[in-house]
Amino acid sequence: MNRLVIALTASTALALAQPALAQDHSQHQGMNMPGMTPAPARKPAPRKPAAKKPAPKPAPKKRAAKPAPRPAAKPAPKPAPKPAAAPSGGMEGMDHSAHDSMSQTAPAAEPAKPAEPMPGMDMQDHSQHGAAPAEAHGGMEMTGTALPAGDAPAPRPPMDHYADRQFPKDEMARSRERMMREQGGQTFYQVMFNLAEYRAHQGRDGYHWDGEAFVGGDINRLWLKSEGEGAFGDALESAEVQLLYSRAIDPYFNLQAGIRQDFGPGPDRTYATVGFEGLAPYMFEVEGALFLSDKGDLLGRLEGYYDQRITQRLIVQPRVEFNLSAQDMPANRIGSGLTDAELGLRLRYEITRQFAPYIGVSYEAKTGRTADFARADGEDPSTTSLVAGVRIWF
Repeated sequence: MNRLVIALTASTALALAQPALAQDHSQHQGMNMPGMTPAPARKPAPRKPAAKKPAPKPAPKKRAAKPAPRPAAKPAPKPAPKPAAAPSGGMEGMDHSAHDSMSQTAPAAEPAKPAEPMPGMDMQDHSQHGAAPAEAHGGMEMTGTALPAGDAPAPRPPMDHYADRQFPKDEMARSRERMMREQGGQTFYQVMFNLAEYRAHQGRDGYHWDGEAFVGGDINRLWLKSEGEGAFGDALESAEVQLLYSRAIDPYFNLQAGIRQDFGPGPDRTYATVGFEGLAPYMFEVEGALFLSDKGDLLGRLEGYYDQRITQRLIVQPRVEFNLSAQDMPANRIGSGLTDAELGLRLRYEITRQFAPYIGVSYEAKTGRTADFARADGEDPSTTSLVAGVRIWF
């Protein structure tokens, strides 16, 4: 009787251990065992993603009353795209349920589809239009600004006004006209005396002014300029007035043309004038002009200044002016060549932007034949003056 019980117990234990042993071997069929030669890999049939077709559940196995013991350590499955074939050498009877579940959980990667062109984009070969092929750019398709320039006409600007659908058209037209006038079609004006000063020097003290005014728009303007000097208690030494038409030729420079009239102790002369005025690079204010008199005399002038701010209100202004003549003019006491030059340095304080008193120094020198005319008249050809004045504009 005892032998019969022992035999039944051993048979039951062997039956329970056989499924666990088969399940343990199914986890290692993807590993290469020593001494085993794997069969050639077979290309698996393309499978659909797991989301579209659920994995089939393995058939339930008949188990005994006691559950099979689980292995101590379960190796993590490797994400291999191709499952390993069953090795030869008597392993055909292994359970392939674990392999089937792994292959359905991680489906084989499908080949990438070519990118579809976006609506409105021309995906033709641009090499036919003079552009480099895609291989020259690392395989990337040329788009945007990398494409060659075309010659298609620009689209027409919209001419409809949506506000006209809700408001009277006449009132909206007047509003648009007023807006355009305020944004660039206005008439501007300004009157400015850059120099209005008292000069203290050896001999009689004098005065000097240099002013201008304009009226007009952004492109076309009418200018009035005046410059002169004299000594207190004596006759006016020189004065001139210019009336000029000015037209902007770019955002920084204006081309000017008009007439100039001289006043002074010598004969009065009238000149045809052509010149320029503008803002040079580095914020230098420059001005130049040629003057042709009614007697055929040709004069020239070049001047400029620069405002160097020390603070928001304190400004240093260096200034230069050169006058030239193409011939001798004895009646006006002017010689040919460089007739005279003026160098000045002024320091002003802007109480407001429109009103700024200043002090400084000015040096004037006559050269060449003009200096000879001055000596013949008993005058000093060079003069250094301390100046004080006001710069004002409105």
